[in-house]
Amino acid sequence: MSNGGFIYDTDGNVLHAHGGCMIKHGDFWYWYGEDRRGDRYVSCYRSNDLRRWEFRRHVLTMGSECRPLHPGDTASLSENGRRINIERPKVLFCGKTGKFVMWAHYENGRDYREAAACIATCDKPDGDFIYHGHFRPFGHMSRDCTLFRDTDGASYFISASRDNADLHVYRLTDDLMNVESLVRVLFAGEYREAPAVFRRGQRYYMLTSACTGWEPNQGCFSESTGVGEEWSRLRNFGDKTTFHSQSAFVLPVGDDLYYFGDRWGGYPMSHPFDYSKSGYVILKLRFNDAGDPFIVWNDEFELPTV
Repeated sequence: MSNGGFIYDTDGNVLHAHGGCMIKHGDFWYWYGEDRRGDRYVSCYRSNDLRRWEFRRHVLTMGSECRPLHPGDTASLSENGRRINIERPKVLFCGKTGKFVMWAHYENGRDYREAAACIATCDKPDGDFIYHGHFRPFGHMSRDCTLFRDTDGASYFISASRDNADLHVYRLTDDLMNVESLVRVLFAGEYREAPAVFRRGQRYYMLTSACTGWEPNQGCFSESTGVGEEWSRLRNFGDKTTFHSQSAFVLPVGDDLYYFGDRWGGYPMSHPFDYSKSGYVILKLRFNDAGDPFIVWNDEFELPTV
């Protein structure tokens, strides 16, 4: 499979799971991501070898069940019959409740000013998720986002805030259904998005991109001794276009780590922009003697043997 191009599911259809994440549950990896076609928002695929992907279902659509968390709240997956936008869906399993909990970026169907987080849950990794509505954490704007669970069980929601000028790090409640505290404001005034967090040994890393719309740009990384601790200044990651991709997530497999990025609109990028031409860049993360992460271009997807 050519790096930067399409991935096809076992039925021969193009896999649509952009801006998403993977989790391992049982014998399978589950890949969730954006599907912007028709009435769809989030689709789910599964694989036991990270190569053959079986389509499971469109887990969140305009027709999904909506169930507000609190009396008097509202939750809707359309606006006067129009699509809304659900972007960068991330999923964690909550052992306390037995639920798979999805957090994502919510925007209404009119403009790009909602800047909110939204939540959905399901009893199965590949079932129909129930949508619970959107909100701004502690009143703060929330756009591009990710989830991260540390080895001590603490879970975090990281999202772009203040019109993308900052990144906010929130610790989540034990049931993963709300923010418990704002533990860190990162990169004030740097305008970063597309966060992807991972851990290697005792060091934590965050990949981000600049804010250039669909156009690719120079990725950067930062490192820390803990998610809620101080993070280093931003340093370049990849080439000036991050190999024509934007970070989606980093997948740990054994002792190795793999960069997954979206190549929005294909390469060269379609003009006018065509989401359906978007592909993926998958490269193994490498580290220099100082422990700094980097990627090297490979014409084929770099995937582990499992």
